Amino acid sequence: MPFHQKHPQHDGPDTNEISNPPINSLDLDVQPFSTPGHVRDVEKQANGDRIVADKVSAFKGLGWLDRFLALWILLAMIIGVLLGNFVPNTGPALQKGKFVGVSVPIAIGLLVMMYPILCKVKYETLHHVFRHRELWIQIAFSVFMNWIVAPFLMLGLAWAFLPDKSGLREGLILVGVARCIAMVLIWTGLAGGDSEYCAILVAVNSILQMVLFAPIALLFIKVISRAGPGVTVSYTTVATSVAVFLGIPLVAAILTRFTLRKLVSPAWYNDVLLKWVAPWSLIGLLFTILVLFASQGRQVVHQIVSVVRVAAPLLVYFGVIFFLTLLITHKLGFGYKLAATQSFTAASNNFELAIAVAVATFGADSDQALAATVGPLIEVPVLLALVYVVKWIGNKRGWKD
Repeated sequence: MPFHQKHPQHDGPDTNEISNPPINSLDLDVQPFSTPGHVRDVEKQANGDRIVADKVSAFKGLGWLDRFLALWILLAMIIGVLLGNFVPNTGPALQKGKFVGVSVPIAIGLLVMMYPILCKVKYETLHHVFRHRELWIQIAFSVFMNWIVAPFLMLGLAWAFLPDKSGLREGLILVGVARCIAMVLIWTGLAGGDSEYCAILVAVNSILQMVLFAPIALLFIKVISRAGPGVTVSYTTVATSVAVFLGIPLVAAILTRFTLRKLVSPAWYNDVLLKWVAPWSLIGLLFTILVLFASQGRQVVHQIVSVVRVAAPLLVYFGVIFFLTLLITHKLGFGYKLAATQSFTAASNNFELAIAVAVATFGADSDQALAATVGPLIEVPVLLALVYVVKWIGNKRGWKD
């Protein structure tokens, strides 16, 4: 497909060179009467050495932030929980300022996290991408998984695990209906998925979210679950959250890309600016995780039973929806990049929207708000683990693009 391009900084051998290397390029000491089988064995060994060396070189080329990201995320979660429990008033202080229903520090972290990723998207060529029928098939598949399979799966799991806890159940339902428009860009990038394609799915989900979130949430909570008559989900809250957390970084990224590429040069933009802003995406992620765990750490520890009960269906949800999507995409013949992107899009959720709606509708101290808060605390470590799992699966099965 046209949005799959070879990474410009890849310094390893060409793929064709690996699969069909010329004999004289392998520095082989082949005797005149050597058998063809012997030659193939030596070629295979040489090719393997090249591939291994290329992978080692690629790993060494990563910065310290990327190379040890799992460690930094784990430290951010631990430090956040410790701050929330042992530093007085940390949680309330972080929750004082609100921006569209989310604490100001978390809002800042999300915006910083998304901006560098969106700066990489080639907006000037996207209109060519939409001319291809294959893209519309991918979008239709994503809409089906995100707006039919995933919400109904969460609804079923919420009832199966929490039949006696209506508040926690409703909070989980809100998490299941809120499709991700932020962190999915991070997970897709880390897993080696297609960032441009992911940006297209994020834009589609953002539009559908403004239209479908409120009616689906009301259908699941008021009609199917038969909640009380006082439950309402505001369209304004949903639209504002989407407009802020996607609109601000998206507009900023588009203006940055078109302005600087024209005023300076495309080469400077790609080789200098993008390299400079790239680490800020992971810095924003770590900052968001630290603030999130610090602001909710005390509540999590003191309501550990409720947290565990909410965590159980979330663990099942993330695992089932991710591997179900991965299996279907593999059976349909999708390449690795598209399959990884589809799987992380289906498994990720818009926790900032779920928290904002839960707080606005049920109150900050409600079970619904607690369940919505537990969502990202489980999602972050689970999806980080799935990044490594899907990369391992791709390498083991030789899953090509």
